[in-house]
Amino acid sequence: MQNLRNYYEILGVTKKSSSQDIKRAYRSLARKYHPDQNPGNKMAEEKFKDINEAYEVLSDATKRSQYDQFSQAWGKKSSKTKTSRYNPFDNFVRNDHPPRNRTPTAERPRSTRVDSTDYRPGTTKRQRVVSRPPRRDIEAKLTLPLSKAYRGGRERIRLEDGRSLEVDMPPAMFNGQKIRLKGQGLDGGDLYLKITVARHPFFEIQGTDVFCKVPISPIEAVLGGAIEVPTIDGLVKMNLPPGIRSGQRLRLANKGYPDKIGVRGDQLVEIQIVTPKQISDQEKEFYHKLRLIETFKPRQNIIQSL
Repeated sequence: MQNLRNYYEILGVTKKSSSQDIKRAYRSLARKYHPDQNPGNKMAEEKFKDINEAYEVLSDATKRSQYDQFSQAWGKKSSKTKTSRYNPFDNFVRNDHPPRNRTPTAERPRSTRVDSTDYRPGTTKRQRVVSRPPRRDIEAKLTLPLSKAYRGGRERIRLEDGRSLEVDMPPAMFNGQKIRLKGQGLDGGDLYLKITVARHPFFEIQGTDVFCKVPISPIEAVLGGAIEVPTIDGLVKMNLPPGIRSGQRLRLANKGYPDKIGVRGDQLVEIQIVTPKQISDQEKEFYHKLRLIETFKPRQNIIQSL
C-alpha cells in the first residue's frame, strides 16, 4: 500500500494554519529553493517541485478539504498495511494518470478530459478520466524607472512566488497600465503585471507633458543664447531669450511623453536663475566693475512709490 504525502510537513505548517500562513510559508520556501538560487542543485530542484505540489493543494480550499478528509481515512487504513509513498492529488498537481487499479470517484473536478491511449492489442480498451484544475489569472505589481517605462525592451522580473521571467516590455508604459502575460498565471491562467512608473529626480510626468526645472547663471539670463537641456530622449539645445526671468517657462514641442496611440506631449522647462556661492578673484573684480556701470535699478519703482 502506498504512503500519503504530508503536504503540511513539506511546507512546515500545521492543519490549523490559516491560508495566509500557508502562503507566507510557501513564498519563503520557494525563494530559498528556487532553481535560479540553486543552479545545478538537484536536491533543491526536487524540493522546489515538492513545495509547489503541496501549495497547489493547500492553497485551494476545496482541494485542501478533500485532502484532509482523504488523509484522515488513509491514516486508519495504512496503519495496518506496509506503505510506500503516494500522492492522491497527482491529478490536481501534475496531471498524471491515476493508477490502473483505481476507479474515478463519483465527484468529478470542474474540467476533465478522457484519455483512451491505455490500450494494447488483445486487451480490453479502457478510458481514464484525468482531471485538470481550472485556470486562474493572477496579478503582480511591477515598478519601473522612467527610462525603462519610456523605452521598453527586455526585462527580467522576479515574482513574489519565486519565479523569474524574461518579459518583452512595450514602450511608453504609464502608471496603472496592465500587461498580460498569457499562460503565466496558475494552472495555465494569465499573469497581469500592473505597472508603476517610479518618480524621477529631474523629470515630472504631467499627463503627456514632461516638466522640469533648469538652472541658469545670471549672465545667461541677461544675455540669453543656446543652452543644453536634458530630455527623456537625451540632451537638446534650447535658445534663451535675453533678459529671461526666474520662474518663466519655455516649451520644447513634441519632447513630452507618448499617449496610448503614440502622440507626444511637450516638455515644459521652468527657468531658475542661480547665483554662484563662490567665485574667483578675477570674477569678483569683473562684478565690481559691472556694478559701477550698471544702469538697471530693480528697486526703483518701489522707492518712487513711497
